[in-house]
Amino acid sequence: MKKVAVVGATGYTGQELIRILVQHPNVKVQTAVSSSNSGKTFASVYPGMSKLADFTCSADSIETLSSDVDLIFLALPHGHAAKMVNQDVLDKCAIVDLGADFRLKNAGAYDEWYEFTHPNPQLLDSSAYGLPELNRDEIKSARLIANPGCYATCSILSLAPLLSAGLVDETTVIVDAKSGVSGAGRSLSLGVHFDECNESIKAYKLGTHRHTPEIEQALDPYAEKSLAISFTPHLVPMNRGILCTSYGSLNKKLTEKELFDLYGEFYEDEQFIRIFDPQSGEYQYPETRWVKGSNYCDIGLSIDKRTNRAIIVGALDNLVKGAAGQAVQNMNIHFGWQESTGLTQAPIFPA
Repeated sequence: MKKVAVVGATGYTGQELIRILVQHPNVKVQTAVSSSNSGKTFASVYPGMSKLADFTCSADSIETLSSDVDLIFLALPHGHAAKMVNQDVLDKCAIVDLGADFRLKNAGAYDEWYEFTHPNPQLLDSSAYGLPELNRDEIKSARLIANPGCYATCSILSLAPLLSAGLVDETTVIVDAKSGVSGAGRSLSLGVHFDECNESIKAYKLGTHRHTPEIEQALDPYAEKSLAISFTPHLVPMNRGILCTSYGSLNKKLTEKELFDLYGEFYEDEQFIRIFDPQSGEYQYPETRWVKGSNYCDIGLSIDKRTNRAIIVGALDNLVKGAAGQAVQNMNIHFGWQESTGLTQAPIFPA
C-alpha cells in the first residue's frame, strides 16, 4: 500500500480524486488538505462520502506531508503549486500537480498566459507532461508529473494521430470546445451563478485561453512546423463534460475508413480511448453523457468531402479523464501498477 495526500481536497477536482482513491486497492489516503475546511471531516463537506471518507481535513504544508506519504496530489488554482514544490519535497515524495504550474516548458509563457512569474523555473525541464497515451515513459520515471488540462487532454488526443500522419495543413487547425460549469471550479464567481449561465451558451477568452500554449506544446512533436492553432472555448449549462470539435484541411484525399483505420492503429492498445466507426450507424459521434463519471475519451471521425476537411469530435468528463482520473492513471504508471487500477468505473447514465 502506498500512502497519498490530496491538497485542495474539497474543490471539485479534489473531491473527485478522493472518490476514486478510496476505491483504489493499492493506496491509502493519508491526509486530505483543505485550508477552508480544516478540522472538518471530509464527509461533512461532501455527505455522499459518509462511511467512505470520514477522515478529518487538515491544513498541513506539503513540506510536512512529503515526509509522511509516497505521493502528493496538488489540486490547487494556478500559481500556488509553483511556490510550494521544490527539490527537497521531490527528494522525499512524488508530486502529481493537477494545476497548470508545471505544464509549460517555457517559463516566460507563464508571464504571457498566466500573468505570474514562475518562482521555480528550474523544475520545468524535469517535469513530465502527464498525458499517459503519449508520454508513458517520461511519466514512469518522473518525480514531478504535470497533469494536463481538461480542454488540452481532449484536444491533444483528438488531433495527435492526424498530425502525426502528416495529413493536414497545420495552418488550418481549429478547435471549437465546450465545457460544463464544473470546469470553472467551486469558488463563487458571477459568470457561473445559475441565473447567469443557465439557458445560455457563451464563448470566452477568444484567442487568449491558457490551454492554447499547452495544446501547441504537446502537439508540436507531431507537426512538421511549429504549431499555431485557433482555440475557442465555450461554457455550456451542464455540470460536467468536455466536447471538442477539431477541424483541419486535408492535404490529400482520404476516405472516412482510412481515417478510422489511422486512429484505430494509433490508439490500438489504449484502454481509455474509444474510437467510433463513422460507418457503424450507431454511436458515430461522441456525446458527453456517454463518458460521464468515467476515465474514457471518446473520439468520432468524419470528412467533409465538399471542403476536404477532417472533423474530429472528442468527448470526456472534465473531472475524471480531464483531471482526477488521469492523475490516478499517472500515479499507476509511476508506481508500476496496471494503468487501469481504480479506474474501471463505467460511465453513469442518466445523470
